[in-house]
Amino acid sequence: MNHFLNLLRYAIPYKKFAIGHIISNIFYALFGTLSFVALIPMLDILFKPKELNAAPLVKPVYEGISTIDDYGKDFLAYEVSRYSANDPQKALLMVVGLIIVLFLLKNIFGYLANYFMVFLRNGVVRDLRTAVYKKTVSLPLSYFSDQKKGDIMSRVTSDVSTLQYSMLPVLELIAREPLMIIFTVGTMFILSPQLTLFVFIFIPISGIIISRIGKSLKRKSDRVQKEQGNILSILEETLTGLRIIKGFNAEDKFNKKFEDSSDRSYHFSNKLLNRQNLASPTSEFLGILVIAILLWYGGKLVLIDQTLDGSSFIAFMGLAYNIMVPAKAISRGIYNVKQGSASAERIQEIIDTPNPLEDIDNAIIKQGFDSEIVFKNVSFKYKDDYVLKNFSLTIPKGKTVALVGQSGSGKSTIANLITRFYDVNEGEILMDGINIKDLDTKSLRSQLGIVTQDAILFNDTIKNNLKLGNDKASDADVIEALKIANAWEFVEALPETIETNIGDAGNKLSGGQKQRLSIARAVLKSPPVMVLDEATSALDTESERLVQVALENMMKNRTSIVIAHRLSTIQNADEIVVLNKGEIVEQGKHSALLDQKGVYQKLVAMQSFE
Repeated sequence: MNHFLNLLRYAIPYKKFAIGHIISNIFYALFGTLSFVALIPMLDILFKPKELNAAPLVKPVYEGISTIDDYGKDFLAYEVSRYSANDPQKALLMVVGLIIVLFLLKNIFGYLANYFMVFLRNGVVRDLRTAVYKKTVSLPLSYFSDQKKGDIMSRVTSDVSTLQYSMLPVLELIAREPLMIIFTVGTMFILSPQLTLFVFIFIPISGIIISRIGKSLKRKSDRVQKEQGNILSILEETLTGLRIIKGFNAEDKFNKKFEDSSDRSYHFSNKLLNRQNLASPTSEFLGILVIAILLWYGGKLVLIDQTLDGSSFIAFMGLAYNIMVPAKAISRGIYNVKQGSASAERIQEIIDTPNPLEDIDNAIIKQGFDSEIVFKNVSFKYKDDYVLKNFSLTIPKGKTVALVGQSGSGKSTIANLITRFYDVNEGEILMDGINIKDLDTKSLRSQLGIVTQDAILFNDTIKNNLKLGNDKASDADVIEALKIANAWEFVEALPETIETNIGDAGNKLSGGQKQRLSIARAVLKSPPVMVLDEATSALDTESERLVQVALENMMKNRTSIVIAHRLSTIQNADEIVVLNKGEIVEQGKHSALLDQKGVYQKLVAMQSFE
């Protein structure tokens, strides 16, 4: 239930629709109840026509709440007699017309209640889905290293959809069904206090039986949602690694993996749905059982005790059946809340996940880069072992600093730290003397351009991919960036040039073309600091030559941090820093490091450096 209350927070912006919904439901419940009360004079006309003709036209006088039942019936009889002139046929026509009007008004307000609810419910779903997506995007990269992408996708899509069709419909029940029960029970009590009290002996018994059936729904639903997330994870892995799966003839292995997960989902879903299906017939049978007992006890009051007249008893039975409809709806709503609770819990887990990289209050908004970047006694670990130990380095403005070393030496970690994808465990990173933890993260990253080993592009046009960091760029700016990145030659030859869609992850292009577009994107952003994380390591010799020229063009007059695997790309760097197991072992220019005949010279020798 706590998860349901959390959901109601998202309904606050739509309170005007909620108010309209509640007001409409008040009138819906009122006219729904009165439509059954109007049956009493009609039944009197049908079964007591002689009494109608003999009824004197004396207006009844209200004598207090204790006689409200008799007053109501006498008032209706008086009005019917007055307008029909004691003609049973006219009286019947009048009462039938009254019933039609009451039912019409009930349905008009029922429609209005649903009309307002559409905006309320769909608004909550939209805002909830957006909130989950925004929180997912804002979380640090470390969060995703422990999560399955498919499970996160399942929470944003399947779990929100489950809430839309299970828990959120309960919003409709909050006002309508309780109001219908209150109005109906109030009228029933006026007609016959004895019979109404008798009803409330059996309703709690029914409620206990129904609640017992629903106890395990949340647990069963949770297993279904988790398995659906697992299915999405397998599917995402399959589509991402399809080339490898086919190349290693692993189709059968992945088919088996998917079938096993699908079978588990099948069995869990069967148990869940069968438990749900038990709810409706159980509540309906219990409802009919209560009606049957009422028929017996009410018949006794009419025939033997004669404390209740036949017309009022029939109207009472109609009201009693009418109360079963909202009671059944509430019962179903409780089931839905329990089923949706598992999805709500999974969604709330993401929303409540703390973000350790969140900006501090009054974070400094940095407008430019003026002097230097300083790594001061920085130590960092992803899990248990430190990958950087007491690392210190100063990068002056306008200089190119290259970081080299064997795999696992901590080179890419430095790129992750300067961009604040992760925070340091010890020490600090300063930009112009300010700790980057004190900077507004967006303003920090606006000073940085990033080119990674994997050119990450999106299923969109070349122009929109490049404008990712600079929405205001003109087409001429885009073309100029492509020229600097040595990419305009192949883009110009495309049928739609910069308006060409490059497909999912840019799969319509070669590796070298994708990397040059990635460089062009960084150029168009035009930041003062460039971070190049092994930007040429995955390319062939020809592509590497073209990309290297593009990189050299881009780095002119900029501060650059170059993480290099191929040492041929960094021989002109102002400073080369050699890392080994997270520590600086050598530092200097290319020629000086070669003369030292140390770690750098060995790395060069291994790559047959020309």
